[in-house]
This record gives sequence, C-alpha cells and structure tokens, in this order.
Amino acid sequence: MHNDGYREKGLRQQLVNELIQKGIKDKRVIDAIGKIPRHQFMDSAFVNFAYVDKAFPIGSGQTISQPFTVAIQTELLDLAKGDKVLEIGTGSGYQTAVLIELGAKVYTIERQRGLFLKTQQFLPKLGYNPQFFYGDGYLGKPTYGPYDKILITAGAPDIPKLLIEQLKPGGFMVVPIGEKTQTMMRYIKTNSGELLEENHGAFSFVPLLKGTANDK
Repeated sequence: MHNDGYREKGLRQQLVNELIQKGIKDKRVIDAIGKIPRHQFMDSAFVNFAYVDKAFPIGSGQTISQPFTVAIQTELLDLAKGDKVLEIGTGSGYQTAVLIELGAKVYTIERQRGLFLKTQQFLPKLGYNPQFFYGDGYLGKPTYGPYDKILITAGAPDIPKLLIEQLKPGGFMVVPIGEKTQTMMRYIKTNSGELLEENHGAFSFVPLLKGTANDK
C-alpha cells in the first residue's frame, strides 16, 4: 500500500477546499473525504490523479467516482450514526469507506467478481469492514433489510422496484436515473409506502447492469 505522507495530505486538503467551493456543506462528509487516502484505492501509477475532482478508471469497465459525486450522494443520504445502508455497486470501495466514516452500517453489493474480490481484501486493511456481497444489485439484499438508506452508485434506467421494497418507511434512496446522462434523484418513502421525489441535477455515471460478471 502506498504511503500517506505530507504530499498526499496536502493534495487531499486542496480537494476538500475545492468541494467546499462547489457547494458541499455537510462537515462530516468533508471530514471523511479529508481523512480517507483516496490514492490507495487506485493503481500506484495514478497517485497524481487521486486528488483531482474527476472520476478515474479502476478496471472491469468501472470507475472510482468523482469526489464531488461521492460527496453529493453522501450528503443527500443525510446519514445518522448507525443507519443501515445498502450500497449498490461497491466498485473501488471509496464510497463505502466514506459511508463507514459517517457511522453507517454498510451492506455493499458488487456484480463484477474481480472487483468484488479485490475490494473485499483491500478495504479491511484500511480498517473499513462493511458486509460484502457478490451479486446482482437490482435484487438488493432483502435478508438484511429493511434499510434506512439505499445508495446506487451507477446510472439506473428507472427505479429498481425490489429496492424500494427494501427501504424503510421514512428512508431515503439516492440514485442517478437515466440512460446516457443521469439526474441525481432522492426518493423519500412515506409511511404509507408512497415515494416523494427530489431532483438534484445532472450527472454522468457508468450504467447499472443486471446480473453478475466473472471478470478477471
């Protein structure tokens, strides 16, 4: 694992300042991004790109999300300590780490087998221990539900119905909806089971795919 020295901490502080300028207000989110060594989630050749506010390829056709996107999605979840969060799309595990830093109990699903195995080994080395699952995110994980919050980290063409069923009344689901570009949506499930929706602007994500993939 690459070092986390003065240089990396300095670059991280610059990133944090940029996120504040872009409108991220939740201090807990800012603190988590300021603490987590994002460069360790990427190949060592790309350390210089780790603290630029951009998405970056991590293999298996996936990306480590842009820090601003991670920050905004986390902020929209409005986490309380101890919230049960279902995360669809573990990816590099960076978003997972942010959720855990905010005190969430995270259940995370990844459909790319290679990525799942890599992240499952890597995250605990940094002290982050979510419940990992290899599987189809569209199905969720009803066994461990219902969840206070659900986060989908890939663009979904529409709201996955099975996931709505796994959301507690009063719970939030944050999901980028759309085919080519996405609209960041927050759905709030009322006590009667209805969904209230909020539009939080345009974003760009890799697509949320059904099934699983045994990538190498």
